[in-house]
Amino acid sequence: MKFAIITERKNPPDRRVVFSPEKLAEAREQFEDASFVVEESDIRVFPDMAYTINGFDVQEDVTDADVMIGVKEVPLDALIPDKKYFFFSHTIKKQPYNRKLLKAILDKNIEMYDHEVITREDGARLIGFGRYAGLVGAYNGFRLLGQRDDLFELPKVESLADLDAVKEELDKINVPAIKICLSGSGKVARGAKEILDHLKIREVTDQEYLSQEFTEPVYCLIDVLEYNKRKDGQPGSRAEFYKDPSGYESDFMKYAKVTDYFIAGHFYGDGAPYLFTREDAKHPDFKINLVADISCDIDGPVASTIRPSTIAEPFYGYNPYTEKEDNYENEGVIAVMAVDNLPCELPKDASEGFGELFLEHVIPAFFNDDKNGILERARMTQDGKLTPRYAYLQDYVDGRE
Repeated sequence: MKFAIITERKNPPDRRVVFSPEKLAEAREQFEDASFVVEESDIRVFPDMAYTINGFDVQEDVTDADVMIGVKEVPLDALIPDKKYFFFSHTIKKQPYNRKLLKAILDKNIEMYDHEVITREDGARLIGFGRYAGLVGAYNGFRLLGQRDDLFELPKVESLADLDAVKEELDKINVPAIKICLSGSGKVARGAKEILDHLKIREVTDQEYLSQEFTEPVYCLIDVLEYNKRKDGQPGSRAEFYKDPSGYESDFMKYAKVTDYFIAGHFYGDGAPYLFTREDAKHPDFKINLVADISCDIDGPVASTIRPSTIAEPFYGYNPYTEKEDNYENEGVIAVMAVDNLPCELPKDASEGFGELFLEHVIPAFFNDDKNGILERARMTQDGKLTPRYAYLQDYVDGRE
């Protein structure tokens, strides 16, 4: 079977790739029935020559490959009919802007596998860039803090070579005695926690965080049952919440009353309560003045996130009284970082980490009869139709939603 590493064609350019040259060489060694070809690219974080040195053909035309492996959405005119594709299609939530993409995939008889739904049997994601989103998002939040309050200057992540360089910059700053709340329990939150721990910021318990003042910076890590509660006052359960959150309401305000810097690293599911609303942000006891929204759900669970920001212009302000964008340096305005493609700022490390997981979980499935169901669960389309698991998207494809 022949696999192609395709070039990224979406704008703005994305320098990430699924496999670094070294990891692709490992794949070749492990699977003698697999061959790999690399499509030419002048934007990829690893230059074409790095793949050539590792013994791979770098070609302008890779249409003879069976499986096309990319990161971001492939433009409609670049989709090759009758192939297998791996990339983030951003269609599983019926995103309106990609309806034409999914329709084209079906029309061209493409077998589509979405990175986002490469999961274990229990639904937990196996691969992704979440850790790197968390790392960069938390760093950017501190960059915003230093810039807004004239405390320190941190360079943009995209100007740094790698994660080691990012951490070296953090070693140069002193964080004031603020309270930081981090939501989430997955890879994103763990990435953000890695930054907090590198800064040697002390983690405290919920009880300590909510009831005490500190003379040093501290943080508290909260999960769904800390910032949500059952409406009837009974004890909640994570399994129940994830299955049906309609019986729950937000309990986040207790944290908002004592938090300076909020890092939103949670996954937000449909129907779940918002963490804080626009009305909550107007409350006189609402203390949060800086938000790094890594999850970046627009006009959703974090009311201050009214639009995504960009790598070029990562910061803006949300005025809770006017409910509009404002200068983040103004009094009473919440400073917001809501970049929605954070891992792009750390392309080398993100690509190396992603490739390691892709080699561990996905490539073997092509040669072991998919014994763990990896491909079956991630396969969205086959023979010009949606697979049963994704049949719920038919109305979306047809334009009826």
